[in-house]
Amino acid sequence: MLNKSALNALTMVAMSGGVDSSVAALLLQQQGQAIAGLFMKNWEEDDRSGHCPAEQDAADAQGVAGSLGIPFQTRNFSAEYWDGVFENFITEYQAGRTPNPDILCNREIKFKTFLQHAQDLGAERIATGHYVRSDEVDGLYRLLRGRDHNKDQSYFLYTLGQDQLACADFPVGELAKSTVRQMANEAGFKVHNKKDSTGICFIGERDFRSFLSQYVDSAAGEMRTPEGQLIGQHQGLAFHTLGQRQGLGIGGVRGFPDAPWYVLHKDMQSNVLYVGQQHDHSWLLSQRVMATELSWASGQAPQAGQPLQAQVRYRQPAQTCRVVEVDESSLVVEFDLPQWAVTPGQSMVLYDGKVCLGGGIIQYSNTPPAEYFATT
Repeated sequence: MLNKSALNALTMVAMSGGVDSSVAALLLQQQGQAIAGLFMKNWEEDDRSGHCPAEQDAADAQGVAGSLGIPFQTRNFSAEYWDGVFENFITEYQAGRTPNPDILCNREIKFKTFLQHAQDLGAERIATGHYVRSDEVDGLYRLLRGRDHNKDQSYFLYTLGQDQLACADFPVGELAKSTVRQMANEAGFKVHNKKDSTGICFIGERDFRSFLSQYVDSAAGEMRTPEGQLIGQHQGLAFHTLGQRQGLGIGGVRGFPDAPWYVLHKDMQSNVLYVGQQHDHSWLLSQRVMATELSWASGQAPQAGQPLQAQVRYRQPAQTCRVVEVDESSLVVEFDLPQWAVTPGQSMVLYDGKVCLGGGIIQYSNTPPAEYFATT
């Protein structure tokens, strides 16, 4: 067990049992910093097969800590995760939106609950295995893209504030993923070739529809084209998101070409899912996007008229845009080119080159299908 006196002047490393946080700890130790490791359990398993991924991850993290000879402990933040992340996740899906739990998880758990816990124990700083960087310019901390553009995770950390950036280290942000794995292998870490975690933050890979159906009430309803033609039945609007192509259960439909179908719109009032066969259907293209629940990692909002870049999803190259309106509660951005399947509930994150400025939760785009339903 650790105590406050043992943790004075230490950096507490969030050790997940993966290769990134393991190498983060290794790098800090090589730099001569005093470190301790802490594993967070944030989800209570109910796996009747007896397989518990969290137990294996905790064992992996403890193994790395042992090889480094550093203090290590585990903490259960499941109640905080449920209250701060999962209830919002369910509420958003129930309302027909598509949330990003990883972003909320970083804000509420890794850089709030974990940070507070580390500080209560006496640690001065925390460190994670995120592929981002930070620096300080003119008294303000900046959140920067990771050097490895294929792994950059700044999109998921845009909600961090200046206080959090001031006491957080991101040791692997300067490295490529391949280098991180090589360092782990050379250090003798068994996790050097461990698969990266995927799925819902801290919950992992599951049959998403089956998992979500345990918490979200969603009734079956009609699937129709924009012209109103009945195509089939959906099993619940919560299970679908804009632009979705897989899992619609639409086979060959008489009178339509043998081409993929895409989700175009979810009408929550009538419980109708609208689908079409055009990848670039007008309902899926947006040039002006509004976001609320704003967070500015840069410490200040951008100016109206300022040319920037933005992402409306994680796996997307930065798109050039211009800030049209911005105040304390909302942000409106106009893109140079129409954006595809801009989804309410997801985040729009702004960049000025390598600097992540911040962003907010997408509320609507400039082509809301509601206008169509109001006139037909």
